[in-house]
Amino acid sequence: MVDTVIVEAESPSVSAVSWPATIAGGFVAAALTLLLLALGAGIGFAVITPWSGAADISTTKAATIGGIFMAVTAVMASGLGGYVAGRLRVRWARTANDEVYFRDTAHGVLAWAVATVMGAALLASAATIVSGGAAAGAGPAAVLAAANGEARPGSNPWLAPLLDRLFRPDYAALTGGTGQRAAGVFAGGRDLAVDRETARRLFSNAYDRTGTGLAADDRQYLAQMVAARSGLAPADAERRVAAIEAEAKVAADAARRVGMHLSFWLVASMLLGAVAAGLAATEGGAARDGRP
Repeated sequence: MVDTVIVEAESPSVSAVSWPATIAGGFVAAALTLLLLALGAGIGFAVITPWSGAADISTTKAATIGGIFMAVTAVMASGLGGYVAGRLRVRWARTANDEVYFRDTAHGVLAWAVATVMGAALLASAATIVSGGAAAGAGPAAVLAAANGEARPGSNPWLAPLLDRLFRPDYAALTGGTGQRAAGVFAGGRDLAVDRETARRLFSNAYDRTGTGLAADDRQYLAQMVAARSGLAPADAERRVAAIEAEAKVAADAARRVGMHLSFWLVASMLLGAVAAGLAATEGGAARDGRP
C-alpha cells in the first residue's frame, strides 16, 4: 500500500511594509508642501517652514497666521501623501481586517516621516529660494545683507536696521570746514563693514545669548566707534548708543516671543500632519481592497 502525501502550496510571504508605495506617498507630500509654500509666499503669507528660516515674521500675530498656514499645509500635503501610500500598497491576502487597518495607518505615518526627513535634507534651498524670492525686492535686499555680513546663520536680521541707524553719519559735521571729508577719515581708515560686524557681535552677545545687556566698557567702545564713524560729538554718540540699545532689547524680546510661538506651531503642524497621513492612508487602503 502506497501512502499519498498532499502538500498544499503556500502563497509567498508578502512584506508588511510596501516601501515603493511609502516612498511615493512621501514624494507626493513633499512636492505638495513646496507648492503650498510657494502659494503662501505669493499671496503674502510670511511663512516659516521646517526647512527654511528665510521668511520675515516679526510679530506674534504674524507668527500665528504663519503657524496656521503651516498647519493647513501639513494636513493637506500629508493627507494626500498618506492616501497615495495606502492606495498603492500591495494587497495582503488572508490578513485580518484589524491588521490591515494598522498596516494602512502605519504606511501613512511612514509616508509622512519620509516626506519630513526628505524635506529637511533636500528641500531647504528650494524652500528658501521660493519663500524669499516671492517677496518684492527680496533679491537685492539679500545681496546687500550678505555684503554687510548679516545673512549668515544666526545673524539676527532684526539687528540690520538698528546698525544702519547706529552708524548713520552726520553729514553736516562731515562736510564742514574746508572741504568734504569722508567718514573713513574720522574712523581712522577702518572699513565700515568691520565696525558693523563688531557692533553686531556685541549686541548679539548682549541680548540674544546672555540677555544681560551691554557691559559698560562695550557701551563706551561703541560710543567711541559711532563718534568716529558718524562725526557726532561724544555726548551725542553716547545718547545714540543708549537709544539703539533700548530698541535692541525690545527687538530681541519680540524675536524671542515669535520664535516660541513658531516652535509650538511647528510641533502642532507636524503632529497634525502625521494624524492626517495615517487617517488618509486607511481610506486609501480601503479603496485599494474594495472595502467600505
